[in-house]
Amino acid sequence: MDVIVSVSPSRPETTEAVTRGAARLLVSLNYMPLAEVTLPNGRRADLMALGPKGEIAIIEVKSGLEDYRIDRKWGEYGPYCDLFYFAVAPHFPRQHLPEGPGLIIADGFGGAVVIDAPHAPLVAARRKALTLGFGRLAAMRSLGITAALEG
Repeated sequence: MDVIVSVSPSRPETTEAVTRGAARLLVSLNYMPLAEVTLPNGRRADLMALGPKGEIAIIEVKSGLEDYRIDRKWGEYGPYCDLFYFAVAPHFPRQHLPEGPGLIIADGFGGAVVIDAPHAPLVAARRKALTLGFGRLAAMRSLGITAALEG
């Protein structure tokens, strides 16, 4: 008789899967994402994406409830984006997330926006600086050079 053992994915596996699925979703929505972007304030966004009209979205990936409870840096992302989302796995207990940010449910294959993020437009000068920094960072990464976002 075969015994079937259910194994939960580890925190790094969950983070990787949710990040990959959220990035795939963003591309399908015509947003071009970059992973692990260091912002001008020194914080690191899990995903930052540039939209078709120049809007900037930041997506904070949470691998589980413990990750959410321990890591509260996401509150410092607002000045650097028009749209802010949490991205979590389908099994994440969503009732613990705050009201306000958008919500993406994702796995390793894709995702869905289940709560739209409120649009909080950036000031034009900051948008320009972030967009230029985003483009330069993407170009440097395409050459295998790592750096932080400027702006």
